[in-house]
Amino acid sequence: MTSRPLEAGIHTSMQRGESYGDYLRLDRVLAAQEPRSTAHDEMLFIIQHQTSELWMKLMIHELDFAVSLVKEDRLSESFKVLARVAHVQRTLFDQWGVLETMTPSEYMRFRDALGRSSGFQSYQYRAIEFALGNKDSAMLAPHALDVQVHADLERRLAAPSIYDEFLAFLARKGHAIPTECLTRDFSKPYRANPAVTDVFKSIYDAPEANWEAYDMCEKLVDIEERFQLWRFRHMTTVKRIIGFAPGTGGSSGVGFLKQALEVSFFPELWDVRTRLVPGASAASRRNEA
Repeated sequence: MTSRPLEAGIHTSMQRGESYGDYLRLDRVLAAQEPRSTAHDEMLFIIQHQTSELWMKLMIHELDFAVSLVKEDRLSESFKVLARVAHVQRTLFDQWGVLETMTPSEYMRFRDALGRSSGFQSYQYRAIEFALGNKDSAMLAPHALDVQVHADLERRLAAPSIYDEFLAFLARKGHAIPTECLTRDFSKPYRANPAVTDVFKSIYDAPEANWEAYDMCEKLVDIEERFQLWRFRHMTTVKRIIGFAPGTGGSSGVGFLKQALEVSFFPELWDVRTRLVPGASAASRRNEA
């Protein structure tokens, strides 16, 4: 077969608003790339970051839904949602490979066109961090001029993260989560509590008896691990293109990005791994028997 004729039933004549392009508003999407220089590679840079923002929009959409499910004690239903978040994270990670095809000299041909703009100013990235628990009111400052965005981020700053909601779920199920973890000021950074690590140890020591909570623990670890890999890939890509030069947004560049790798969203889920001992799960099963 050298050609594929159109089938008789395929729609080729449509009213305005009925087409694929109309539904996806491609007129807006494909007109949103406006390079500020004549450099060939600026288009790559713009599309890389615009598509990342679209994937982040979906990630926020799914994380918000997952949080609502956890609040309603529908933990198992959140697992499919978090699985979709994981696929979005993989896509965001892999996208860096496209940007890495741009050499330092190619980037320098249009870097001045960026002015003071920087990925640090991405309000969707900040919304994701707030949803995962990395709270810092200072991060609202870059968005002071956009009243709507600032108000949304302020609301997200004060709201419980997905980790806060999971701890509240565990408390409702009878686990000994400290009161100070449940009634704290959610706009402040979460601080690890040894008593929470104790709770997670009891869950990991007896996964069969706590399967739903156990599965959620691992899904949260998956999310944090992929987020850290994304951060690391970002840092490495920046280092590959500009070395240790300052960022366009005024940061130290690679040094500033490296600091983010030390921030943990769910600290006790990492701490508990150090406390697990061989045979604990088997012993727990024997005791239950």
